[in-house]
Amino acid sequence: MKPDKPTMSLLLDAYGELLTEKQRECFELYCNQDLTLAEIAELMGVSRQGVHDAVTRAEAQLLRLEEITHCAARERRDAGVAAELEALAAKLPAEQNETATILAELARTLKE
Repeated sequence: MKPDKPTMSLLLDAYGELLTEKQRECFELYCNQDLTLAEIAELMGVSRQGVHDAVTRAEAQLLRLEEITHCAARERRDAGVAAELEALAAKLPAEQNETATILAELARTLKE
């Protein structure tokens, strides 16, 4: 099953620097700006087929990198854990301020 554009956009954020400049630019316009292949081709002065090839190669590379490293998945998981920690810290009564501070610091660390 082909991943959706928001998922691919996250992978682009995580691994975009590992793509060629052309792949990165085409894929960014395709996923983040939601331009069609024809619009990208016109904008970049290349053929629609050239854009299609760049987008297809970029998508395959991003998926391969995520399959190997799982960095984007870990980042999403860490963001969820950080949100849970922040919610727990907010629920603690005032007399447990030190614990709330520790939880908030852990959440900040996970977000970095």
